[in-house]
Amino acid sequence: MAVPDNERSKLDDAARAGWLYYIAGNTQDEIAKKLKVSRATAQRLVSLCLSERLITFKLEHPIAACMELAARLTDKYQLRHCEVVPTDAVTPTSVTGVAQRAAALLEATLRAEKPAIVAIGTGRTMRAAVEQIPPMDCPNHQVVSLVGNISPDGSASFFDTLARLADLTNARHYPMPLPVFVASDAERQQLLKISPVSRVRALAEQADLRLVGIGQIDQNAQVVRDGFITRDELLEMLRLGAVGEVIAWAIDAEGRIIRGGTNKRLTSMTLPVPATSLTVGAALGPSKIAPIRAALKGRIVNGLITDEATAKALLKS
Repeated sequence: MAVPDNERSKLDDAARAGWLYYIAGNTQDEIAKKLKVSRATAQRLVSLCLSERLITFKLEHPIAACMELAARLTDKYQLRHCEVVPTDAVTPTSVTGVAQRAAALLEATLRAEKPAIVAIGTGRTMRAAVEQIPPMDCPNHQVVSLVGNISPDGSASFFDTLARLADLTNARHYPMPLPVFVASDAERQQLLKISPVSRVRALAEQADLRLVGIGQIDQNAQVVRDGFITRDELLEMLRLGAVGEVIAWAIDAEGRIIRGGTNKRLTSMTLPVPATSLTVGAALGPSKIAPIRAALKGRIVNGLITDEATAKALLKS
């Protein structure tokens, strides 16, 4: 029996309220403001979400608008995996929802009986996703880094997520024992020939799932703010047409990997084009629209986890 439109809309509102309350951590007053309803209505919607079992520890209700956007993105970019989460109107760049869905994808892969190789990037979204993974015992799986784990000053990279993921899952783990950037292309070629490094890279090439962040290359580029490249190097990459980066590989607006610049000194895993294994980018926000679009157009990623606002922007062109 079909669900009446008014009932479906009510359940959608309940699901949104439940997501805001149980996942994003909003108070009922905050939910009322975001959904433009009274506090009493917000309370009823949260209760309805619970009573209808739309949510347990994760949001189970397929919010219609998000599902439609995911379907359209899948069709437009021929994606193998796509999820769209609600946008928090007050904090539109919050990664909570995207990180939760990225964590769910990781968890599902690692809970499968068939041994899998999971390769993961770095960054704030990846770190937030790994922090939501529950403790598991996955000794038959392997997790491997796609990016070097040494910062410019020689310390361990703050946003390296591999060790934390291994702690939570008991999976065998293989860090990339290299600086993210080295002094020259010649030095890069020498380091990549080191036996432990080549073994880790060979394993990463066999990954069943690659989960990566997508960053912008602009005046606020995180690779500059975190000290990985200088301001002058950023300006050079901008002159070469860079708009974004995936595991620190700079790409142009068409998703082509930039030849030259900092890419000549980068030790990250190469990016197969088109992506062969399931390669899911997790990112959202106005500053990420151009980089995400480029990664999709260039077929650097064949999966995406983002939010409603970003999804709508990606569908406009």
